[in-house]
Amino acid sequence: MATLCAVGQTRALATPFTPDSDATVLAQLPAGAHYADLSARRLARGRLDVALPLAQFYIQQARTSGDLRYLGYAEAVLGPWVERRDPAPAALVLRATVQQSRHEFGAALVTLDRALDLRPNDPQALLTRATVLRVLGRYREAGAVCEQFARWVEPGLAALCIQSVHALNGHLSAAYTTLLELRPQGWLDSEKSWLYSELGEMAVRQGADAQAENWFRQDLQLAPGDFYIRAAYADLMLRQGRAEDTLALLEGQESSEPLLLRIAIAQKLLGDPALARSRARLEAAFAAESQRGEAVHRREQARFLLEVKNQAQPALAAALENWTVQHEPDDVLILVSAARAAGEPAAAQSALEFARTQGLSDARVTAVIAASATAATNLAKR
Repeated sequence: MATLCAVGQTRALATPFTPDSDATVLAQLPAGAHYADLSARRLARGRLDVALPLAQFYIQQARTSGDLRYLGYAEAVLGPWVERRDPAPAALVLRATVQQSRHEFGAALVTLDRALDLRPNDPQALLTRATVLRVLGRYREAGAVCEQFARWVEPGLAALCIQSVHALNGHLSAAYTTLLELRPQGWLDSEKSWLYSELGEMAVRQGADAQAENWFRQDLQLAPGDFYIRAAYADLMLRQGRAEDTLALLEGQESSEPLLLRIAIAQKLLGDPALARSRARLEAAFAAESQRGEAVHRREQARFLLEVKNQAQPALAAALENWTVQHEPDDVLILVSAARAAGEPAAAQSALEFARTQGLSDARVTAVIAASATAATNLAKR
């Protein structure tokens, strides 16, 4: 999830205001060149039923486009509702979502604490909290929050939350089997997408690429704008050497830095002259993030340095910095890969120890370690 894993919105969200007629104008929702429309923001200051869907719209735009400026627009809309003496719990949850998207995980947990103090049984607040704790690698705490979440939602969604944590904490195969038994008839598309993304990522970690591809395809049919899953699917293709398929999957997605990274890797594999432009755009994007003091795409920067620029030492430095912020399976993978490429396998010891103590199983990490061991053996024989 950031797994490039972000959980989809569920029934737990507060129900927004529904106009009596399709002709009713609620607000001029921002789109394209009009996303900064001031009239919508002014209306949102005085009406929570406008502010919440407008903030959700901005957050979704950020997820779809990869443009982090939309998160700023969402935060501006939510500001009046979270800074009051009696803040709106739903607005606090959305602010925590913005903070999570910016990788401000500690701040997100503080904001969620405020929301849960006001509404202890808020399923969306609990689900968001479990998600943040997963990203941080705090699986025991995440599991406990999922148990709380389970009291307020249907059994299928409860199992999905609980098993998604179990899959990271030593029970991958059993969790995958349990989720396969779920019957999502009647679920919202966003809930089905959550299920398919979890199944796809679990299949990847088990080395079951064909199954993973099936889940990713189903997920993208439901949520074609989900760039997290598109990125995971692209990574699967790249591991299989399917660079042309990767470019087809990501056509028109160059505005998202994570997806542009995959495009650049595929272009490099193909010797595509368009790589020069993609590389320049990524370098500029990472430089701009650094100037702003942001580290949202540190994992992607490490991969860019390693897989596009062949700069193992800088890649290792970026991967180590990323490891101080988040502990997802992909964070383990890039740190192990960069450390091995830099000839400093011990630099990844903290990630490997984390994986060992948590029972984290990942075929990709195993493959990197095995390849490194084989290379070392061959070198010793020369």
